[in-house]
Amino acid sequence: MKKSIIKSTGMFVPHNVITNHDLEKMIDTSDEWIKQRTGIEQRHWIDGATGASDLGFEASKIALENAGWTAKDLDFIIFATLSPDIMFPGSGCLLQAKLGLDSTPALDIRQQCTGFLYGLATADAYIKSGLASKILLVGGEVHSSGLDKTTRGRDITVIFGDGAAALCIEGVETNKDAGVLSSALHADGNLASALMTELPASRLPCRFPADIPHDDPRYFPVMDGPAIFKKAVRLLPKVIKESLEKAQIGLDEIDLIIPHQANMRINQALGQFLKLDDHKIFHNIQKYGNTTAASIPIALHEAMEQGRIGKSGDVVLFTGLGAGLTWGSIIYKFL
Repeated sequence: MKKSIIKSTGMFVPHNVITNHDLEKMIDTSDEWIKQRTGIEQRHWIDGATGASDLGFEASKIALENAGWTAKDLDFIIFATLSPDIMFPGSGCLLQAKLGLDSTPALDIRQQCTGFLYGLATADAYIKSGLASKILLVGGEVHSSGLDKTTRGRDITVIFGDGAAALCIEGVETNKDAGVLSSALHADGNLASALMTELPASRLPCRFPADIPHDDPRYFPVMDGPAIFKKAVRLLPKVIKESLEKAQIGLDEIDLIIPHQANMRINQALGQFLKLDDHKIFHNIQKYGNTTAASIPIALHEAMEQGRIGKSGDVVLFTGLGAGLTWGSIIYKFL
């Protein structure tokens, strides 16, 4: 059976940096308040008409070049996002066209903060089943154009950033213990309202009712922060344990944990619960904020560039929880 091997990564964030001090001029908040509650110091926001597939395209070009591939080598494209360029068709198809392709299958995954986890598990399944050999997995988000940049929406606005990252994943015949060692994915739709954007909504008689003003708060993300925090610190250790048991390895065999970059406090609490030294958990939320489906692959790209992970035999654990609610954990071993 072929193993799903990460051949390369690439990332791209807009050049427009928004610091906490910049937000102080826009809404009633403070640098101290944001850092204390989230760990975020800055984030990148688009400047002009830019979609998730545009950011994904830039990241994909880097990943393809690093892999020594051309777009025509791809068998499949998976695009994870909660902020598609348009309502439909999906950003995966838009990216496919930007890459100069006209028949390569493309799939969008709408699993929000766990989009990368679901995407990597899907890519692994396609490779192991023989349906694909070379896959481009992209996580891309443009949050800034959908945020309530008033004091009413400050708790959400300060958190999110724009960005994208891409992985080239190849099916490789090898007897070595490598690739995706295990995956554990879960969802609980009963908690959908804890983190959601309600409008536009197909469940309404009209998605854009004439009597709903476009500054209606239902057009913007809402979050029950305390509820999400409690779920994350309870469910993430459980799903990590599940993935370790599936892979039949111990936590001490993990070289680096790369969690979804949602909140520094959540990731620090996770480390404390697992009794890990801080250097075993990768953090970069301070630079980018929460980039949702892009956060784990952006962190992976940076961790590999810094030499924290990526050598043959290195084992990395990805984990995250987000809207849906969805949560999961994947263990990967470098070939």
